[in-house]
Amino acid sequence: MGRVIRAQRRAHPLFDAHTHHRKNPAKLRTLDYAERHGYLKGVVKEIIHDPGRGAPLARVQFQNPYKHGRVTETFIATEGMYTGAFVYVGKKAQLAVGNVLPLSEMPEGTICCNVESRPGDRGALARTSGNYATIIGHNPDEGITRIRLPSGSKKTIRANARGTVGIVAGGGRIDKPLLKAGRAHFKYKAKRNCWPRTRGVAMNPVDHPHGGGNHQHIGKASTISRMAVPGQKVGLIAARRTGLLRGSTKVKEQ
Repeated sequence: MGRVIRAQRRAHPLFDAHTHHRKNPAKLRTLDYAERHGYLKGVVKEIIHDPGRGAPLARVQFQNPYKHGRVTETFIATEGMYTGAFVYVGKKAQLAVGNVLPLSEMPEGTICCNVESRPGDRGALARTSGNYATIIGHNPDEGITRIRLPSGSKKTIRANARGTVGIVAGGGRIDKPLLKAGRAHFKYKAKRNCWPRTRGVAMNPVDHPHGGGNHQHIGKASTISRMAVPGQKVGLIAARRTGLLRGSTKVKEQ
């Protein structure tokens, strides 16, 4: 019997995300009456870096609509946002970069980010630096909107789900190569214990199903069953197909 392999150790606290220095969860405002029927005005107090996240965050301050005082929210910064800028959130907000409004109020072709998957979940889609979703079309009768995600896939969501107009700031981050191991070390130190990653074929047979042999080769199919036991479950799990995608496919617009 071999050792407990890396894939089985992933549940150990050693592999937990390093969240101690993170600033705040980046979320939209809690959906309330003011946003559903009107709009609120906020001001960007500062743009901050969040360790382990490629996109900058914006601290946006609003007047509390229900009692005396101010409320500070942490939004994902959109490209073009700056300190002192005004941000409007709500159904009656204007279609301008940085504003948050329901997808039903955005015309087809609008570029948006930090889109809610379900109304009121405060942002789930297109949140990483330089990413955006595109409004493809609306169906007012059923109250749904179709969007194209950064991956290229299309998703149908409720039209009253909110989104931020514009693209996430920090784009072009991966255009510059890391160049040296030290930069990769500090990049992943802020994220979690996932670097450096030893290839399975470079291991011994006791450490990995792909290990061993006189040359570095897998020696068996790289695909593995969904039903495989944890010590075997490495490689291309339950792959429908493998290899390069060849040829062109026509995407049917709906």
